[in-house]
Amino acid sequence: MRIVVFTIFPDLLEHFFSGSLLGRARQEGLLDVHVCDLRSGAGDPRRSVDDAPFGGGAGMVLAPGPVFAAVEAISPPRPLFLLAPGGRRLDQELVEELVGLGSSGSGGFSLLCGRYEGVDQRVADHLVDGELSVGDYVLAGGEAAACVVVEAVARLLPRVMGNEASGLEESFGSGLLEYPQYTRPAVFRGWEVPEVLRSGDHGRIAGWRLVMALRRTLERRPDLIEARGGLNTEERRLLDEL
Repeated sequence: MRIVVFTIFPDLLEHFFSGSLLGRARQEGLLDVHVCDLRSGAGDPRRSVDDAPFGGGAGMVLAPGPVFAAVEAISPPRPLFLLAPGGRRLDQELVEELVGLGSSGSGGFSLLCGRYEGVDQRVADHLVDGELSVGDYVLAGGEAAACVVVEAVARLLPRVMGNEASGLEESFGSGLLEYPQYTRPAVFRGWEVPEVLRSGDHGRIAGWRLVMALRRTLERRPDLIEARGGLNTEERRLLDEL
């Protein structure tokens, strides 16, 4: 999987992409993340990338010249997504679609981090292939969103996670929130780990985990249950029994 990220803060992103799971994936050749400085496309000694908006208004806007130049200089993998509030909202389904781009002709995708008051509209109209959003709120720039997108995608790549089952059993993997997790000690300050988890009976444990995932999702995110078409007969039976 190859991902190129365009930003005016390359050091900030390099630090994040070099640590923990992402860092190991890069070292092992499972993930190729390249961070490109948008200022490389600037044509003036000050390496300016922004300018005042036509029509007036507060703040500055990323100018089209440096952005086009930086992108065209390296021909990044397509599609190229602008990280912006108006884009398609990131969810697990979209993450899986992005993972699938690794086997496409370009072998990945690219991200453009907006800054200031946004980017010149001609970038959105004529350079990028689409827009992505990580939620209905406004950030100072797209760098934090880029970290979210890259990490969410990397975790689903083959061999990136130590236990391949981890990515399948987590929240949203089956349209449900994840079941509660416990570790040692079995009793902590009087609070006990559920007996079923200590039973060694893998069938009972699997049933308990499914019920807990269903109950937690019903309580906290009923919209996810609705999106799955509601509860099936077996799920209702398990909830009634346990």
